[in-house]
Amino acid sequence: MAGPLKISSTLECDVLIVGAGGAGLRVAAEVFARRPQSRVIAVTKVAHCQKSHTSTAQGGLSAVDPADSNDAPIYHMFDTWKGSDCSADQNVIQKIVEAGWEQVVWLENHGMHFSRDEKGRFAKRTFGGHTVRFGQGPAHRAVFEADRSGKGITDTGWGEALRGGADFLNQAVVTELILHQGRCLGAVLFLQKSGEFVRVAAQATVLCTGGSGQMFKVTTNCRQNTGDGLAVALKAGLPVMDPEAVQFHPTGIVGPGILASETLRTVGGILRNREGEPFMAGYAPKMREMAPRDLVARAIETEVRQGRGALNPDHGIEHVWLDLTHLPDSIHDQQIPEVTGFFKKFVNIDPKVDLCPVRPSVHYHMGGIPTNEHAEVCAGENTPIPGLYAVGECASASFQGFNRLGSNSLLELITMGQFAGERIAESLGGRPPELPAGDGQKTLEEFGGYLEASGDESVGKLRATLQETMTSQVGLFRNAEDMTSALQTLREISERSRRISLASRSLRLNQELLQRWELENLLMNSLALASAALERRESRGGHAREEYPQRSDEFNHHTLAWLE
Repeated sequence: MAGPLKISSTLECDVLIVGAGGAGLRVAAEVFARRPQSRVIAVTKVAHCQKSHTSTAQGGLSAVDPADSNDAPIYHMFDTWKGSDCSADQNVIQKIVEAGWEQVVWLENHGMHFSRDEKGRFAKRTFGGHTVRFGQGPAHRAVFEADRSGKGITDTGWGEALRGGADFLNQAVVTELILHQGRCLGAVLFLQKSGEFVRVAAQATVLCTGGSGQMFKVTTNCRQNTGDGLAVALKAGLPVMDPEAVQFHPTGIVGPGILASETLRTVGGILRNREGEPFMAGYAPKMREMAPRDLVARAIETEVRQGRGALNPDHGIEHVWLDLTHLPDSIHDQQIPEVTGFFKKFVNIDPKVDLCPVRPSVHYHMGGIPTNEHAEVCAGENTPIPGLYAVGECASASFQGFNRLGSNSLLELITMGQFAGERIAESLGGRPPELPAGDGQKTLEEFGGYLEASGDESVGKLRATLQETMTSQVGLFRNAEDMTSALQTLREISERSRRISLASRSLRLNQELLQRWELENLLMNSLALASAALERRESRGGHAREEYPQRSDEFNHHTLAWLE
């Protein structure tokens, strides 16, 4: 490190979007549609926005087609609220569901290639928990682009952002929000390629940084999903909402934990235990494999706990089987080619003839930065912070509650992105704000501390310890003893992290420096999650307490957690 750290420059824009996945790109597209001359800067942590986590989404986007005489928005609202274990906010559910089909049409009109049936209509598939007539039968309301729906959304949004003239900053991260007199004036960024810190003055700042699944050892999340947006909010003195609400996807591929999409069950996949018995009828007699994700995940874990799991010799992990062998080649080749290809690539099996090993894997964070239905970030009781927005998995308007139904995540990010863009466009006018002198100093002190620290601790080892602790003690089934122990371990990791000595003091493309910063973010998120989970003495949605197996009206509220 040559000399003290400094802010190299100050950029100005109308809208700063941090995270250029599906949510961020949809915000940009809406801003440009309403105010074509706006200056938008879109920041992405990865090398290109097409590498964002949205691109990995497989199954589809649920929305009620007005031409479908069997379905109705009220059924989708009911399913979402019931699926949330009665914890989602109903006004948000109504707003998003009623806007859903409009967004499907928007995507198609702007270039997304939705799959079609033999008559040229939108092809639709069902997902767990989606029903018609308030649970009387499965609803086919998810439209899709084969098994690459997230990539279709990303490509469409990227095209619109480019057409509008967005400036992209790739391989950059947000390190600090600039808040002054109750208003957000922009943010501080770290540009990995040049090793520079820059301030960005913006009329509107939008956090779209995705999930935080890397808190756990086995996750479907990409390597970059370390809860950066939530950590930045916590550092700024803002709360996170419902951090304990984590979704464990029922079918992660044993070994890498990569998602084996719910699509595999919607097309007829059957879950079987070690003896080959289809077991879901014992847990959900009516919906079986198409029950909500929290129920299916607990069913699989229960089968394993009760000794009916099969042991994978390569990874030493017990699991159940997902049987796709009875499906016709046309389904394998046309509807699920990418997903089944993962089994061939990562576990060397052919789903046409072999059973697929699966077990629950951390998938989605229902909690996040609290927002209202316009995506405005709120501090406390629905008090918006002017100039600050959050959309996508890092945010929580409480559409998902404590359990997300499959295909509702893409629906949320595309609709909330539109709502945010609309509200932002209405607010724009004049020049970007003047930034107070000295803002950014916290970032410089933080990174300076990382570079100057000495000791014998390792980023990789501490991160692995954190992930193993969260997986074993704050996982799918939770209890007070384990979570109390986890909190103690996390505090010890935090203390030990001060003794991490980095091999390189360079700022440019220093992956160890970035990982040190990510470790701090993971620690903040893990402490918030475990603390909130310990306080919630009930089982609700994805949060399952062994001592308190029932939902309790005493906890019919949202959790808000702040950094001490």
